[in-house]
Amino acid sequence: MGQVLDKFHGKEWRKKQIRKITDTVFERIKNQSGRATLTFEDLYIAVLLVYNDINKHLPGPHFDPPSKDRVRSMMQECDLNLDGEINHEEFVKFIQQLTTDAFIVVSQGLLVTLVVAPTVAMATKKATEGVPGVGKVVQKLPTSIYASLVTLGIVWFQTSREEI
Repeated sequence: MGQVLDKFHGKEWRKKQIRKITDTVFERIKNQSGRATLTFEDLYIAVLLVYNDINKHLPGPHFDPPSKDRVRSMMQECDLNLDGEINHEEFVKFIQQLTTDAFIVVSQGLLVTLVVAPTVAMATKKATEGVPGVGKVVQKLPTSIYASLVTLGIVWFQTSREEI
């Protein structure tokens, strides 16, 4: 179980995912603009593309991209050579700073799904075994099936709560 959590929550996994997304987006913008660096407008478009990828590929809630003002102030912080444009390495650091909160929320959701849900399933199975009518059905269900059903219920509850 620890290896699974490391895969989902480890810093290396997070860095690899961010790097993959940032490399793809940076190359796309670079190819479209024909420049090796990003202007503010290019950077804002890149941020929108990164957030689109995050929302498509990572589990959890939908993340809204930052405002243009926030991107502009962060650009000034990340523009290490002070040329008014962002190169590839500055872009990677920029996106890492920008997406830290998103990955924390995703990690918390995965932790609930992978650890808490099966634990709740085991506790509720034991608690419902003595309930007349329900107890016999619960006893007949294999633990793995029951844990899967409870986990699916928790995931359904999480996703329905996000839509509200």
